Amino acid sequence: MGAAALVVSAAPANAAKAADPPPAAGPARVIPAPRTATPALVTGIREPAAAGGSAADAARGHLAAKEGRYRIADPGRNLRPVRTVEAGTTETVRLQQRYKGVEVLGGQYVVRMEHRNGKRVVTGTSGKYFTGLTADTTPEVDEELAVDRAVEATATRLGAHGAGVRAPAEDAEYPLTGTARGLVVLPRGEGVLTRHVTVRGTDPATRQPVLQEVYVDARTGYPVLQYSGIKTFGAPGAAAAGGAQARPSRTAAGADTGGRPAVEGTGTRLDGKGVGLQLSYDEQRKEYVMRDGTRMRDSSKKDIATFDGHALSVGDVSGTWPEGLKEFGSKTPAFGKEATEAGAVDAHWAAGKVYDYYRARHGRDSLNGRGGELNSVVGVTFYGMPYVNAFWDGTKMVYGNGDAEYRPMSSGLDVVGHEMTHGVVENSANLVYAGQSGAMNEAIADYFGNAIKVDTFGIPMDSPDSGLLGDTLCRTRSPRECAIRDLNDGRTTSKSFLGVAFGTDNGGVHLNSTIFSGALWDVRKDLGPVLADKLVLKALTEYMTPLDGFTEGRDAVLAAAGDLKLDAGQRRAVERAFNGHGIVPGWELALGVDSDRLLGKVNTDATRPGAGGGWWTASTSNDDGTEAYSVWAGRIDGSGQSRLISPNDGRNHVDPVTDGRTVVWTAYKGRTVELLARPLAGGPVKTLYTNRYRYSSVSVEGRTVAFQVNGRRGTSRVVYVRMGETDPVVLEPGASSRFASTGRPSLKDGRVAFVDEHREGGKARQILGLVDTATGKRSVVQELDPGHLVGRTALTSRYVYWLAGEDPESPRTAVRRSALDGTGVIDVSPAKGKDALNGISLSASEDAVTVTAETPAAEPRNETLAKIWQFTPDGTQRARVSCNRGEQLWGVAESGRRVVWLDATTGYTDLVTRGRPAGTCG
Repeated sequence: MGAAALVVSAAPANAAKAADPPPAAGPARVIPAPRTATPALVTGIREPAAAGGSAADAARGHLAAKEGRYRIADPGRNLRPVRTVEAGTTETVRLQQRYKGVEVLGGQYVVRMEHRNGKRVVTGTSGKYFTGLTADTTPEVDEELAVDRAVEATATRLGAHGAGVRAPAEDAEYPLTGTARGLVVLPRGEGVLTRHVTVRGTDPATRQPVLQEVYVDARTGYPVLQYSGIKTFGAPGAAAAGGAQARPSRTAAGADTGGRPAVEGTGTRLDGKGVGLQLSYDEQRKEYVMRDGTRMRDSSKKDIATFDGHALSVGDVSGTWPEGLKEFGSKTPAFGKEATEAGAVDAHWAAGKVYDYYRARHGRDSLNGRGGELNSVVGVTFYGMPYVNAFWDGTKMVYGNGDAEYRPMSSGLDVVGHEMTHGVVENSANLVYAGQSGAMNEAIADYFGNAIKVDTFGIPMDSPDSGLLGDTLCRTRSPRECAIRDLNDGRTTSKSFLGVAFGTDNGGVHLNSTIFSGALWDVRKDLGPVLADKLVLKALTEYMTPLDGFTEGRDAVLAAAGDLKLDAGQRRAVERAFNGHGIVPGWELALGVDSDRLLGKVNTDATRPGAGGGWWTASTSNDDGTEAYSVWAGRIDGSGQSRLISPNDGRNHVDPVTDGRTVVWTAYKGRTVELLARPLAGGPVKTLYTNRYRYSSVSVEGRTVAFQVNGRRGTSRVVYVRMGETDPVVLEPGASSRFASTGRPSLKDGRVAFVDEHREGGKARQILGLVDTATGKRSVVQELDPGHLVGRTALTSRYVYWLAGEDPESPRTAVRRSALDGTGVIDVSPAKGKDALNGISLSASEDAVTVTAETPAAEPRNETLAKIWQFTPDGTQRARVSCNRGEQLWGVAESGRRVVWLDATTGYTDLVTRGRPAGTCG
């Protein structure tokens, strides 16, 4: 699935007409929503609501009374109150859609009212309520299987980036675990019933923390949606973790919270400026501690506390509360050099500043609006090494310790404001952290984080540096060189939007954020800080809902402008800001490509295409994404009609490959995963193999099929079968050990290349081998360095190619080649230097080797995006296959130099092709 649409079908999610500035009063203005009879936005009304009862009851009563407008059947049953926010005489009620008792992902509707003298008047509504749902809500897949499939899907997605994973030690625990969260309906067409699973743990290859939200089809057991729950600042050189998890109160963790008088203290920020600090005295520790109980006295003595995380790794604190964690302390109220250098003084001072901003300017009591405690953990490392990032994990802010160039991340007031604003977003619109809604989540965090910084330090809005975020973090670089993002970068949808799949930056949440935040920042320049900030927060808290995209965000801001009674000139300024960044109706349709489309709007990025013998094959759903995936095939030259290959039997049919005569693919249904085959010319479907877990690296040549069978907890075996001639042959590792595996097969001329990975004598061994499928004879091509990581293989009649990572701390991989007997090893593409690639997938024809890889650092705007590169077999010629600016996935060499791949440039995932490389794309 591409970045423009999260779960709500293949049509542009934001194609509804943008809202003009609504009138202050008069007849209702109703803005329709795509794929539902319920309007996206209703403004300009003043309609009486029921006087008695709660605000939520009054809101649902209004929707029921106006069923002809809203088309919501039985709001009392199908809409569950989420929260009601009162501000003066206004009430904003958020309601969560439930379908047959099951929560609908992103289905939220908002009702805005005025409440005076015991009487309520409805002034407007907005959101998404999906009226076309008819799906059965009886699951066929149990929680245990859903958790297994979610963990497997997460491991597969992690393994797609980087060369491979070493065999772990014999006593190692598998680093990923899943927790079932219940049933959820994805609002695709008639609805897709899923089991929601949260996967946590550590990436086996990089040791980075993992938090993945996975939705497993409750009919077939196939993961139909996944994205990361990590909400980071996005600092260079590191990933971070997130995800809310319940934790003990600070009293339970060993810190007494009651009965201590406030103390005025002091400290020095990392910029050398002295500041006052609100502290408490801990009688047990006989120290002054960084706990400020002065600001939220009306909120059950909740406070602002800053904890010392220098002895902890990021994995110890992400989504959990470590036992024994203590606030920074000092024997005197004057905190010294140690607290300064740790970033603790900055963190504690800045958290108070951010709280004061929301309370004084917006009347908001803490991030949740109800006086919730504010906890910061400062100075965490990455397994004892520098950690250059920060994140909000649903309960607290976590700041990395920095490195030789970057100060501790808490030293940036804009960083602190950004992370704390994620908490505001989560406790209001709760914008889903993926695709356009995720980019808006980041954009709003950037906007308020930077607004707090420029106002605190008196930076003029018309300064060219006013939009820089993270610019004060560096020790030696200039602010502009140091900045992570710039809200004045001028990015637009037409020139700058980067279409990516959810496996990359969660669908572009950081890559595309400054398109939206840039528009908001321009509004702040035109309207002034006070009015603009009030406008943006009102749009966030009273209009936006979880699946909103850029155009709906525009609508929300314009509608809020009407509520605030902005004059015509001010409203034109708001429109001008969004227009200037290309946020207009239908903007997604204007994104161009240099490739030929074979199949439009493929509904998933997780199932790979195949090509061979002049044919393509790919998996897709129906237009609205309701149906289980089916396998289709067609001629690459575009002649003839595409053909449905798989039966439409309710199973998810995915990951097809073809040699131009036969299509082989995987089918999911409950606990059974089958490998199926069918001739392109038609005929019966044959079952080649049955397993509980997924298959990967499938290839077909004539009657021979080779594939990898994935087992529980990361093990795998290579299997090959000669259809109609022999039983499947399993290639066992060279030694028996707990995590021993064979994997990454490729097939050519009856030979299968594979990697044998096991531990022998306590040491890891990796062997690149060949097996002759006619005789079963195995031979060793290369005894690989056990310190390296080995990725995909590709085989031709003369050579075997593989991705080789030489540095476990770096994602860079060589494209390595040898003759079939192991001689003549060369690097077609280097493992180090400016031309080194982050290899993801590998394919080869007799004329070229094709690599899907993350782009070298020489192209900084796209350095996290997958692009497709092609080399001559000797490596003397190198070129980009396509200059499309979005993400390019799973390139397959069909023949000669032609490549087929999935392209996300347009914001959706299309199957496309090119017959020759595009060049350098300079």
